[in-house]
Amino acid sequence: MDTRSENQITEMLPLSVIPTERTEDWWQQRHQQKHTELQALNQPIDILFIGDSITHEWEAEGEQYWQQYFAHRKAFNLGFAGDRTEHLLWRLQNVEINNHSPKWVVLLIGTNNAGHRHDSPEEIAAGVKAILDELKQGLPNTKVMLMAIFPRSRNKLKRMRKRVDSANKLIKEFSDGQQFVWLDINHLFLNEEDVLLESVMPDLLHPNAAQYELWAKAVLPYFEPK
Repeated sequence: MDTRSENQITEMLPLSVIPTERTEDWWQQRHQQKHTELQALNQPIDILFIGDSITHEWEAEGEQYWQQYFAHRKAFNLGFAGDRTEHLLWRLQNVEINNHSPKWVVLLIGTNNAGHRHDSPEEIAAGVKAILDELKQGLPNTKVMLMAIFPRSRNKLKRMRKRVDSANKLIKEFSDGQQFVWLDINHLFLNEEDVLLESVMPDLLHPNAAQYELWAKAVLPYFEPK
């Protein structure tokens, strides 16, 4: 029998797996706005994007291609800038998506764990696994496109790139080829020497508009009827 207290057990877990609410005003307002939009929807969602700022930016940098490729496909965006895995986990537990039974979830999360708190690859992967477990429980009939964390930093020798690449190797193992489908499009953003250029991601982290079209074209074949 485990006699440890709940607090003791929680303290043993990595922060990446502990659902955590953010307190910034804009974040709270966006959470409420998205919650309200979901409640008002009177139709199913076919494609649900969830993630951090890179997903959030479908509403700004990538808006043209969202309108072109996804707006008519009953898509919904739940990307929040700055989120780490634990923030997304909290959001999934505090917003009503289960009733909409999306056909697909596109999940891209983890880069802020690597960058903000310098989580280890193992901690990042644990956070992603917790999210997948939450999705499996709440949306058992939804397919999840598990995106490799996008590359960051100029080249593969940089510490941040190494951390993300190592995390991706672990996260890939969560794919089962059935509900969880792995998709790594990182090669689309890199040159032949695996270098990330400012012409692709100006801050070596966030894609520019053209990259959102590449992303859209990479995922669309999965959503089309066979």
